[in-house]
Amino acid sequence: MIKWLRSESFTAWAFMTPGLLLLAVFVFWPIIYSIPLALTDYSVISDTHFVGLDNFEAAFKDRNFLISIWNSLLYVLIVPFLQIFSILMAVLVNSRIPGIKIFRTTYYIPVVTSMVAVALIWSWLLGKNSIVNYLLMQVGLISKDIHWLSDSNLALYVLMFITMWKGLGYYMMLYLAGLQNIPQDLYEAARVDGASRWRLIVHITLPLLRPYVLFCTLISLMSAIRVFDEVYVLTKGGPGTATLTSSLYIFQKGMEQFNFGYASALGLIVGAMIALLSIIVFRFNRKGGVNPY
Repeated sequence: MIKWLRSESFTAWAFMTPGLLLLAVFVFWPIIYSIPLALTDYSVISDTHFVGLDNFEAAFKDRNFLISIWNSLLYVLIVPFLQIFSILMAVLVNSRIPGIKIFRTTYYIPVVTSMVAVALIWSWLLGKNSIVNYLLMQVGLISKDIHWLSDSNLALYVLMFITMWKGLGYYMMLYLAGLQNIPQDLYEAARVDGASRWRLIVHITLPLLRPYVLFCTLISLMSAIRVFDEVYVLTKGGPGTATLTSSLYIFQKGMEQFNFGYASALGLIVGAMIALLSIIVFRFNRKGGVNPY
């Protein structure tokens, strides 16, 4: 027993146990509890009855829920752009350019800033009589104010831009870690064989970054579908249902209308959708390694 208490295994479990307990209480248990809850009409303010699959049937007839799913799927469009720009920025900051540390820090500041603060700053930049409209009019790009957050054809894309802007620094740092783990011997051997810079990127850099691409794609995909903070702070799903996302709609049903049974059913449907998309991403990114050039 004393020998085990002094082992590395005990030390590892001692550090992991608090985190595992928090995960069990705040992540795993709510997921498990939501399954039986989705089969009831539990709403706090009235008696609870077993309703079977009625909540799931109602979900697929709920026009606002279907709109929220569509908006969440549109939000996923930022994922490829986010990954491409993050990789390009990582390649840039991986070079030895004077002042590059300041550049890295500047792009990482939005990551450590809370989404609520970011949303409030952008609401000031894009709101009524905004500074963005003023600058665009000064350079002659627009002739009148653009209602960035109240135009139903524009608001969702503005939110997508804000989400992408905040996430760039985070994914850039992950890709930078990946770039710095690539052995330089591979590049030197390829250069001796006459490989061009483009071939080095295509046949060495990108294949060895593939595990990072898979990881970053997965977490950005899940984040895009679960987007909530910026939508809630900036538009609350409006105008109309133009920016209503699945997480916001589930929040409205559960925390504002106290219809927890229905909200649980919606959450399980969205969770299944995320799992399906994650499997598709795994299928397209399961290979990796260095390709012959």
